[in-house]
Amino acid sequence: MSGDVLLLSNSRPPGGAEPFSHAREVLTDHLDGRAVWFVPYARADHDAYAAWARDALRLDLRPLHREPDPAATAAAAEAVFVGGGNTFRLLHDVRRLGILDALRGNDACRYTGSSAGTNLACPTVRTTNDMPIVDPGGLDALGRVPFQVNPHYVDSNPTSTHQGETREERIREFHEVDATPVVGLREGAWLRRTGDTVTLGGNTARLFRRGEEPTELGPGTDLSWLMISS
Repeated sequence: MSGDVLLLSNSRPPGGAEPFSHAREVLTDHLDGRAVWFVPYARADHDAYAAWARDALRLDLRPLHREPDPAATAAAAEAVFVGGGNTFRLLHDVRRLGILDALRGNDACRYTGSSAGTNLACPTVRTTNDMPIVDPGGLDALGRVPFQVNPHYVDSNPTSTHQGETREERIREFHEVDATPVVGLREGAWLRRTGDTVTLGGNTARLFRRGEEPTELGPGTDLSWLMISS
């Protein structure tokens, strides 16, 4: 896991601000002038999504889906940005096209993900919030980090009339069958891994571990221990 990783909870910050405006500085620093291939498979209209991302990120993104052999391109890429959308559609397509295996073999590739793209960087996609609209052929993902992330984490609202499981309850259900720690990233938050160092930025998050009460995390928290204890 040598390639550095930046995992964003979301692309659109609260309050109607421009997409990625909350993370512009960390994105620039992380990508550092590299050629970046955009992975649009979490949404149906790849051309429209790639065009939107290019404008929103203000980067010269290269659309991976337009390559004759996307897997070969991913295998040699120095940086990728995997966009959000439906996690199951994303995993289905990158597996079908050979991109999943290509990225697994490209350890030096600098990885950036947002929402569904963040889910793809985890060992599995089993802590996504998305509906399984397609069968992805397995739930194993890239494992760019050895812990799970729950993007768009929201706290329970005691005044809500919603009677389904809260996000915390769903993560506890995950821990009934899997002991892997889960970082619940609130909107505006990100995780950045540089080598074996992992830092929380942008906003607060919540850490879930099996058999323990959740822990509140503030921006700047060093989570490097997750790299060796997950």
